Amino acid sequence: MSEAGRSIGQALREGIDALRASSASARLDAELLLAEVLGVGRSHLFAFPERPVPTATIDAYRNLLTRRAAGEPAAYLLRRCEFRDLSLTVTPAVLVPRPETEHLVEQALACLPAGGSLLELGTGSGAVALAVASERPDARITATERSEAALAVARENRQRLGLTSVELIAGDWDEGVPAGPFQVIASNPPYVETTAPEWTNGGLGHEPREALAAGCDGLAAIRSLLAPAAGELARGGWLMLEHGAAQGEAVRGLFAAAGLEQVRTERDLAGLERLTLGRRP
Repeated sequence: MSEAGRSIGQALREGIDALRASSASARLDAELLLAEVLGVGRSHLFAFPERPVPTATIDAYRNLLTRRAAGEPAAYLLRRCEFRDLSLTVTPAVLVPRPETEHLVEQALACLPAGGSLLELGTGSGAVALAVASERPDARITATERSEAALAVARENRQRLGLTSVELIAGDWDEGVPAGPFQVIASNPPYVETTAPEWTNGGLGHEPREALAAGCDGLAAIRSLLAPAAGELARGGWLMLEHGAAQGEAVRGLFAAAGLEQVRTERDLAGLERLTLGRRP
């Protein structure tokens, strides 16, 4: 059969075969990429599998398949990612929001009082701050980001989602933590060891290194932000940080050393220690 006569169903099978060895979600990835180049929803692929795909579209699809097989995240290829109930624009300037980070949003919502204030440090795409704002319009939300390219993505998401009350500002946690007090300060800081094997075999090389790498033990960023963040907490306010699955004990120790109380670590859906919270006395 000629390339011009290749059907949607055939193109989809080709994509799944091309990604099977490199992606744990080969079918979903192939569906999303084919729907993207066709400009249709995924349901269209199943409703009309016999429809022909133009040659130029097949070429564009194969280019995306090649990039995905090389480890480039599907979210970068699609330029979007779903996070809770939001569809976020993402680019290689920001991390792709992970499902486990939704737990950070859940804890922030649980600890944030009515009309309270929340600060997110290192917002990236704006995922956490915007998700909280969308579910708690009464809250006052501020988010910082040191990367201008990432901040531009967050601003784009804020505008497109109509969550313009969220304040997005340039700043680092060493010197740029806004003056509080805040009832909740939340962050998903860099926490990957610079020697971690994921740098070479886990696809991390496609995401911004400054948003991931945190020294030999993965705790450099957490050590750096703890004192400035704790200093801007309201009395009784909560600091909450996402971290690596093996870092819970170390992070609890750092929280206690910073003078925080009621320190505890929450587990993610896989049962791994993923999020530590502590309260200012």
